[in-house]
Parts: sequence; structure tokens; C-alpha cells
Amino acid sequence: MKSLLATLALTTALTVPGYAMARPVTLTTTLNNYGGDGAYLALYVTDTSGAYLGSLWMAGGKSKYYKHLTDWYRATGGDTGQVNGITGASVGAGRTLEITLDLADALFDAGYTLHIDAAVEDMRDSPNEVAVPLTTTGAGTPVQGRRYIANFAYDM
Repeated sequence: MKSLLATLALTTALTVPGYAMARPVTLTTTLNNYGGDGAYLALYVTDTSGAYLGSLWMAGGKSKYYKHLTDWYRATGGDTGQVNGITGASVGAGRTLEITLDLADALFDAGYTLHIDAAVEDMRDSPNEVAVPLTTTGAGTPVQGRRYIANFAYDM
């Protein structure tokens, strides 16, 4: 129930900025030229204790592959309802995914962390490929990924 309420709060903050102060945030993820198929990426937020709050974006449309985004899958129990309406195509090697979302101001400078899990067909899965604290001072600062992501940055 707590997860449902947290997800509802996060989703509401994303979709109803009139009720919660929010700002447009651009998330830019550039992939390495790793020489494989397109990457599935799950972008999601956790609280200060590491508990899942909600999904921001899912790159990759075939839900049968979501289990390879292991940290996201474990946190959500594989619930595809967590990404209804927030999915796009997988991201090719050497390509960039750029999305702009309205994120609640309350997510910044309060101990929340944005995570990205990555998976590529016939290659190793990369849970927690990127984990970056959501801070106003961190905006615009690129963070290097562990395997498939060359860098990730968010701008406000």
C-alpha cells in the first residue's frame, strides 16, 4: 500500500503541477557504442531508504524483456502498469535518449535518487547502471554509466 501511495504521489506530481510545484526536467542518456542491439532502459526514483517510488520512463516496448531490468523488475514485481503511457523505443548503441518531464520540486535536494537499469539482448544485464542523487546543484553534471551508458545528465 505504501508503494502504491508513493507511486500515486510521484505520478500526481508529474502530471498535475498545479497541485505540487513542479518544473520541466530534461533527462539525457547517451549510450556507448557497445556493438549490440538496442538497449532497454528503466528510469525510476527511490527515496532516502532506497524504496521504490515510481517509474519515470521505460525505453523498450516488449514487456517480456523487462525482467532483464532486474532492480526495476524486483522493485515493481514486474508490474507493467508502472510504465503504462511512459514507454518508448529501445535506444540504439551510440544513440541518445532525451526526454523532458515535469518533476515535483519536492524530489530535489531531499535525498531522492534517480536510477537507470539497462539491458541489451544477448549481452549482460546492467542493474543500477546509473544512480544519481536528485539535487539542484547536480543539474547539468554528466554522470558516467557502468556498462552501456556513456553518460547521463539532467537539466532544469
